[in-house]
Amino acid sequence: MSRGRPDGAQKKRLLTTVCVVALFLVFLYVYYDSKNTGESALEYGSRSLRKLGSSYLGGDEDSDLGGKQDEVKFRLDDSEDGITPKSFPVCDDRHSELIPCLDRNLIYQMRLKLDLSLMEHYERHCPLPERRFNCLIPPPPGYKIPIKWPSSRDEVWKANIPHTHLAHEKSDQNWMVVKGDKIHFPGGGTHFHYGADKYIAHLANMLNFSNNVLNNEGRLRTVFDVGCGVASFGGYLLSSDIITMSLAPNDVHQNQIQFALERGIPAYLGVLGTKRLPYPSRSFELAHCSRCRIDWLQRDGILLLELDRVLRPGGYFAYSSPEAYAQDEEDLRIWKEMSALVERMCWRIAVKKNQTVIWQKPLSNDCYLEREHGTQPPLCRSDDDPDAVGSVLMEACITPYSDHDHKTKGGGLAPWPARLITPPPRLADFGYSSDMFEKDMELWRRRVDNYWSLLSPKISSDTIRNVMDMKANLGSFAASLNDKDVWVMNVVADDGPKTLKIVYDRGLIGSVHNWCEAFSTYPRTYDLLHAWNVLSDIEKKGCSGEDLLLEMDRILRPSGFAIFRDRQPAIDFVKKYMAALHWEAVATGEPNQEDGDEAVFIIQKKLWLTSESFREAE
Repeated sequence: MSRGRPDGAQKKRLLTTVCVVALFLVFLYVYYDSKNTGESALEYGSRSLRKLGSSYLGGDEDSDLGGKQDEVKFRLDDSEDGITPKSFPVCDDRHSELIPCLDRNLIYQMRLKLDLSLMEHYERHCPLPERRFNCLIPPPPGYKIPIKWPSSRDEVWKANIPHTHLAHEKSDQNWMVVKGDKIHFPGGGTHFHYGADKYIAHLANMLNFSNNVLNNEGRLRTVFDVGCGVASFGGYLLSSDIITMSLAPNDVHQNQIQFALERGIPAYLGVLGTKRLPYPSRSFELAHCSRCRIDWLQRDGILLLELDRVLRPGGYFAYSSPEAYAQDEEDLRIWKEMSALVERMCWRIAVKKNQTVIWQKPLSNDCYLEREHGTQPPLCRSDDDPDAVGSVLMEACITPYSDHDHKTKGGGLAPWPARLITPPPRLADFGYSSDMFEKDMELWRRRVDNYWSLLSPKISSDTIRNVMDMKANLGSFAASLNDKDVWVMNVVADDGPKTLKIVYDRGLIGSVHNWCEAFSTYPRTYDLLHAWNVLSDIEKKGCSGEDLLLEMDRILRPSGFAIFRDRQPAIDFVKKYMAALHWEAVATGEPNQEDGDEAVFIIQKKLWLTSESFREAE
């Protein structure tokens, strides 16, 4: 026993020493890890990245990427002696799904103080230029060329989006089912377990639309589905000539928007938070929320008022939620308060049946003008621009109609498909005449015919599905593709003419965006990008052409195409980076008299795999 005491003391001293050393090592690890984490965004392409030669099959083995990539300034008048990068580094595999402006790691690194209750952490927070990832986004292990539309509506390759969380979490709701190397989509949703097609027909029946078809003989064309899940609702509406902007955040329901886009269904990453949605006023005939878990009563109903802003005169809000039918105390309270709010907003119940209520927005300003003085929510200020979006904060106010929409009681839009080629009334907002509109349409018809002629050796009828027009103007590029089985995300600059409302008035969809930043989508989501003077535009803003090309590569699917229509110096700039981006030239179109100094250059993105991806594919 006498020898046991000092032996125990010795053990205690040893244990104390070990603990102190361990704590010190943990401190060093945390310190240097946090330091390296901060530096990784600054120095991506040096120590934290692999060389293309060792990870890119077919890359140059002697590629020297040991140091930071040489900076190439984007100047369209650069001579041919400008620096041409031999290769870009490849991002680490953990960044195969990087969305730069919705990157949770960036938020942590920048220590942004965000209000989680207002969903600010799901809004856009873009890295500064010096913190951008100057590298190519790799595909996940085993990546395959996506399944073609229309088969893709119902199945995708599991390797392309290796996330099965939703299949387990929503197993009782038929969102998605894993079968072998594919993920299948039976068409179910939280509220419509037995299929979106039956649910859509039920909504049409509730509204007494002919033949139980929701498009109401072409009068209902654009739909906004908030909290869309994997976008089966929007996917099944396509067969009724209805196009849906399906919206959901990058939240705990992993990769729902990525699944939607992989399926070939229009979708956008976003959230009803503090900023206006990136859509102009009076864009949608129907808004839809099926158990979308949104607190519509928060902040004086500000989110419901944002829906009101983007709904057209006479537009509908279909709300399928427990509050619409449950009888417990909390649901009854919510229903009572929500009913009172929408009544003050001048919405009326069009129909209420079982678990769904459909409200309708008024056709004119009459109800607003008849409200008692001081009624909340108030009308928006007369100097408020309802089409100003981007970084504009939401306001808890009602957007009244323009004099034209008030007088016409609905805006005077033609039914679909005539709407696509009929000059919309809001053209007058820009001083455009019907003749200018028709000439623009004819110009883009000829250009699109030329594009398809140049692409014809490389494509068949099902090669292209997801299309983005990076500078849409009036939407005539997208309108010229109407005879093809594609959909188009029309992008309009957030600091230029607000022509996106013309795009929506034509029965098309899109978003505002500034191409000095990354777009809110996952990597590998578009088959075709159309860049009309986009490079020249961002040069005028002093932004990086190199960053734009990397962003285009990020969102372009392997084997996808990009069409550049720009001045010759911009085309030459693209050619400098072809090898570094692993793009190959497809065709060149020479300028003609009506194009002025604009040339056409078409590229295709090669399918490349990291060595890990290649092993997995084998």
